[in-house]
Amino acid sequence: MMIKKYKIIAIILLLFLLPMGCMVGPKYKKPEQLKSNSYQNERNLDSLASVVNLKWFDLFNDDVLKDLITKGLQNNYDLKIAVTRIDQLRAQLGYSKTNLLPSFQYGATINSNEKNLTPSNVGANMSWEIDFWGRYRHENKAVQNELLATEEARKVVLSNIVSDIATAYFQLRNFDDQLEIAQHTLSTREKYYEIINQRFKSGYISEVDKAQIEQQVAIAEATIPNIKRQITVQENIISLLTGQLPSQIPRGKSNTELRIVSEIPLSIPSSLLENRPDVKAAELKYKASNERIGTAQAMRFPSFNLAAIAGFASADLSNLFLGSSYSQNASAGVTGPIFAFGRNKRRVEIYRKQAEELKFTYQKTYISAVNEVEQAIQNIKTYKEEWNARNRQVNAALINYKLSYERYDSGYVSYLEVLDVESNLFQAQLSLSQLSERQLSSMVQLYKALGGGWSP
Repeated sequence: MMIKKYKIIAIILLLFLLPMGCMVGPKYKKPEQLKSNSYQNERNLDSLASVVNLKWFDLFNDDVLKDLITKGLQNNYDLKIAVTRIDQLRAQLGYSKTNLLPSFQYGATINSNEKNLTPSNVGANMSWEIDFWGRYRHENKAVQNELLATEEARKVVLSNIVSDIATAYFQLRNFDDQLEIAQHTLSTREKYYEIINQRFKSGYISEVDKAQIEQQVAIAEATIPNIKRQITVQENIISLLTGQLPSQIPRGKSNTELRIVSEIPLSIPSSLLENRPDVKAAELKYKASNERIGTAQAMRFPSFNLAAIAGFASADLSNLFLGSSYSQNASAGVTGPIFAFGRNKRRVEIYRKQAEELKFTYQKTYISAVNEVEQAIQNIKTYKEEWNARNRQVNAALINYKLSYERYDSGYVSYLEVLDVESNLFQAQLSLSQLSERQLSSMVQLYKALGGGWSP
């Protein structure tokens, strides 16, 4: 009897260990990527120390902006949703792992009538499907990769929160600057309107000059409500990103006072972009899909099952727990498909095509990441050049504006020339303010594109 039990135990252990070397399905092979050791436009920027490990709070020198970003990381609903998805997949992984283990059940039936066809019984049983072909192990690996992909997706959301809040803040400060420019322009035009109106009443100038200045006052006045609307839009965007109801956003430094890391090294191989969260997530999804090919292939083969039962059964309830009522049994079985009109084969083909789709998605994501870096580098270079040109234009326009008024007061030119100079100054100042914002935003986009550290 003891020898028989040992044989059963040995068979169970053998069946448990044998599947370790019997997994069917393809082995994962990393897709080839187009790579280079540098970027096309890297010569456009200086290269100093590495920025890859620089954290976002070292990127900005505005405490108000840092506080807004911190609040966004704590309250943003997109980030909360991403964390919830991670918890879901962790639970799913734990659920999936139980398929590799035996399941145990118990049951009991009590009948007071001894003539009943079903005797009274109480017992427990065990059932176990041996993962001989790796069906459940492939599925576990697939869920593990999906969990890791979701972790990377959380990092993508996190980086989006930081960059979106920073960009929205720069845009808000741009509209603040534009509002100040518009109000100053309106104040200046109103002052000259009073002067010209007095001259008109005194008969020194024609009504044409008076109508022209009235028009310019109205133009400046109409610009202000539009800018105020844009300020409200940006404040609402920041409120949403920081997970709070619409409210007035505190201000820190202006865009001209803000400093951002401007020396980002680009003499690094583009292969480092594989560490970008979105690129890693795309590869992990491809890995998961590749594992499910093995799951589908394993379903084409027979499945092996072990079962055991032990308990008491007796028609006489009073004798239920006597030794003579005890019984036990162990069994093994095998089931498998014979003919399913190609359904199992088609299932494998479906998963192969899904994996191929995700492979192409991964390769596209990587190339898109390289393109984003290239574009961000070019944006920084060209915005800097454009800002320098606009700044020279503003300085020259200020001098021209002052000289034009002096010439007008001396009677050398008409007021039409003054208006043209003043209008050009106004537009140049607005453009310069916008370019200051775009320079800052482009640096954030480059830092994000390079996969910089966004965790606090």
